[in-house]
Amino acid sequence: MIWELIATVCAGLAGAGIALFLRKITLQKSPKWLIPTFAGIGMLGFQIQAEYTWYDHQASLLPTGVEVVKTVEEETLLRPWSMLYPQTTRFIAADVDNAAVNKLNPDIVLVDLYFFERRSMAKRVPQVIHCGQAARADFTNQFELPTTNSLDKNWQKLGQDDPLVQAVCHS
Repeated sequence: MIWELIATVCAGLAGAGIALFLRKITLQKSPKWLIPTFAGIGMLGFQIQAEYTWYDHQASLLPTGVEVVKTVEEETLLRPWSMLYPQTTRFIAADVDNAAVNKLNPDIVLVDLYFFERRSMAKRVPQVIHCGQAARADFTNQFELPTTNSLDKNWQKLGQDDPLVQAVCHS
């Protein structure tokens, strides 16, 4: 976060430097208000660029075997440009290569999900996926392995075409 602040200040200084250069080559005839305007445009431009490239950069850093299963795009009035081109602010990745198939019931797979959010630390949440029923449940100390194909209230239905089910069960 500190590096992004430093880069934003540098972008503002670069914009102000361009405005100072323009004033110099026009023999001080261009207005003085160009300096803070160019500085603001430089800082705002850098922040917009950083917001839109965050997801691609984070996804490229994922190790082999970790697949993105969901992205969340947001629009907000505080960022009017996001109304035209929504930005990805969060995504979920599944560690498919390290998923563990249950020995008693091969339809059940334990997988780690990673939740990424802009300007936040990633969170790891273990999940149990029932491939036969296309459902998921939190893996906690109270989790009980279903003995039949009937699932209790702790399971949430996903659907066979859900990206998480596709990534974990069909890989």
